[in-house]
Amino acid sequence: MADQSIPLALTNLFAGGKLLGSTQADTSKPRTPVPRYRHAAPSAPWPWMDFDVDKSAVEPGGLVFPSDHWSNYPQNLFGNWTRDQVLRSKMLTSCSSSQSCLIYKMEVRDDGHFDKIAGEKTTTVTADKDSSQAFWKELQQPRPEGIRIRAFFVDNLSLDVLKMLGTSFNVEPFFFTSSMNWIPSRYQEDAKAGVGDHITVTLPFICAMRKSGTGPESISSVGAVDPLQKVTPEAPEINTQTSLELTHEILLQDLLAIHMVRRKDSSTIISYHPISQFQKTSAKRLQSLVQRTGDSVYWSKLFSSSKDPTFVFLAILWYALYAWDEAFEVLYQHIKKLESRLLHYQQLLQDFYKSVDFVKKTPNPAMHDDEGKDNSAALLEREADNLLSEISRLEGQRVMQSGRLQNVMNLAFATVNIEDSRAMKRVSYLTMVFLPASLMASIFGMNVKEINSGAYETLGHYAEATITLTVLTTWLVVAMQTESSFWPKGSPWWHRLAWPIFFAATRIKEWYLRHRRPSKTHKRRGTGFM
Repeated sequence: MADQSIPLALTNLFAGGKLLGSTQADTSKPRTPVPRYRHAAPSAPWPWMDFDVDKSAVEPGGLVFPSDHWSNYPQNLFGNWTRDQVLRSKMLTSCSSSQSCLIYKMEVRDDGHFDKIAGEKTTTVTADKDSSQAFWKELQQPRPEGIRIRAFFVDNLSLDVLKMLGTSFNVEPFFFTSSMNWIPSRYQEDAKAGVGDHITVTLPFICAMRKSGTGPESISSVGAVDPLQKVTPEAPEINTQTSLELTHEILLQDLLAIHMVRRKDSSTIISYHPISQFQKTSAKRLQSLVQRTGDSVYWSKLFSSSKDPTFVFLAILWYALYAWDEAFEVLYQHIKKLESRLLHYQQLLQDFYKSVDFVKKTPNPAMHDDEGKDNSAALLEREADNLLSEISRLEGQRVMQSGRLQNVMNLAFATVNIEDSRAMKRVSYLTMVFLPASLMASIFGMNVKEINSGAYETLGHYAEATITLTVLTTWLVVAMQTESSFWPKGSPWWHRLAWPIFFAATRIKEWYLRHRRPSKTHKRRGTGFM
């Protein structure tokens, strides 16, 4: 009864709305891959090797001879990446082949100001060889003086653009494999004091997107979803990698994939944006938001006070926090969730916290000989702590909503228990109807002389045996209790066995003291009047 009543009670409590995190599969919903954490960072000694595969298929036959041509990436720079490993990682096969690759640029000058003219430039790379060669020549041109940071925000990453960016900036292939397989990762490589390093952060997060025709566009999205999209029910399952459809919004899993080459003279940021049937955060959207950071009075002072390019990297991470905050606002209105969703979000928030903490604890080697390195480090630590405190606030909201969900679940179970109690109450009423008849049948069935003339026992013997057995049972039941009001706590076993004696003695003593005190008081009053 309870198993059938609990889902019904939940449905009633949720006012007829469908449970969020439904257990029905939907093939129309986009699904992000389940992360393979062992392939997240260069510290893994066997990149994208599966031990259950034939040994001959994954064993490299030695390092491939390096080639300067970008078309041979990643083997031209990382010879331990064999063709089988590259194929298994989907680094090249996940690239866009039919659409043109759009690259939005952003530049920050040495004085901390953003170059708005450079921010309006967009490079389009098509499948034509001439287009690819033109972009390669552009990457090889010496960077003008006075540019602290140049950023590339890439939409519809093509195979040629991936190879050119990887070759030109010596990008570890793990950045592309982690990004395309949605694997949370953060690592530093090639750190050289006074020169620079490479840092990578791949961070999945949750963003809210409004359905078309339900209100204004979401801050963290660039499009809307058709609410008339049909749901295809299949085998029951709970898949936290799919989107979560609410009444007016959809919660989608999005991705920040950032690789930064920090150098003393000029640094580079590469931002990858996944290809998806849902319009998630586009490269143009993120580029415009980061460009607007330069208009902020607070952040413009930071960029002017420190030469460390990591502050721009930190500003990009704030986008994920905005998206998380908006997602929790939506969840606050639709708290009717399965607990598995909130647990999954807890893991993603932990990855967010670790990513910011990684940036905080990874100093820029290029600032090693800079005069203002101490001031810059203090500013970076302060801003990272500000972002970490906001992430802690988000975790507090998640805990609060998880508690609200637990309260709803408890209310559902309480509702079921109340219904069960009412059913048992009706059974009790039915039993009371037959209780008098059962009692009379027991009495007339007794084998005593007063009822059956041929019997040898009497009602007196029946009463004696019944009372004796009742007293003995009561004595044993009370004596076997670990705690009782009939004896002090911690009493030994012999004290519990003799509980009737001690209980009677205690009651007699209390009665004696209660009747003895008034008599003494009366005598004192009488003596006073005399």
